[in-house]
Amino acid sequence: MNKTTIALLAVAGLSFAATACAESTMPAANAPPISHESYEMAKTAAKAQYQIDDKSCSALSGNAKDICDAQAKGKENVSKADAEAAFDTSPKSREAARLARADANYAVAMESCDDLAGNAKDVCVKEAKAALVKGKADANVARVTSDSRNEAADKQSDARAEANADKTTADYKVAIEKCDVLAGQVKDDCVNSAKAHFGKS
Repeated sequence: MNKTTIALLAVAGLSFAATACAESTMPAANAPPISHESYEMAKTAAKAQYQIDDKSCSALSGNAKDICDAQAKGKENVSKADAEAAFDTSPKSREAARLARADANYAVAMESCDDLAGNAKDVCVKEAKAALVKGKADANVARVTSDSRNEAADKQSDARAEANADKTTADYKVAIEKCDVLAGQVKDDCVNSAKAHFGKS
């Protein structure tokens, strides 16, 4: 296993750990707001942690460094967005925190795809984009749910229908991309199967 591979695996591990950590800091929907002082301290801590993470990335090179940089910046953005959500506690702020998390994961995933080539890279990119679409769709559903307690039925139904449509389209694109490595009748069968599965004509 060469040094680049080891570095990439280490960065991937840090990314997963950071995502899990950031996820756990997301305040509960009914949690009381934090003080302005705590909010400012959280932002300062996020910036300080970014500087530490950014410095550790400087020991890497090439795409391993790009992945590390994306992970460090994403971690900072998620921490700041979570702090905002804990301070403001509005559905919009909570949505922004979810979107920050989706964007952070997407940035790291896209950098990771750069280590691949051909169809494998195409599939990787499509999967990263699909995950981003799903993350944004789920964030929107959560905000609409919180925003419309009194008239939730219609709005939630519309939001979920739109979210499901977006998710299905994203998954369909991934399935079609996976067929691209095939040829002839096998590829045609793969495409037709994907269309049938996702209800595309």
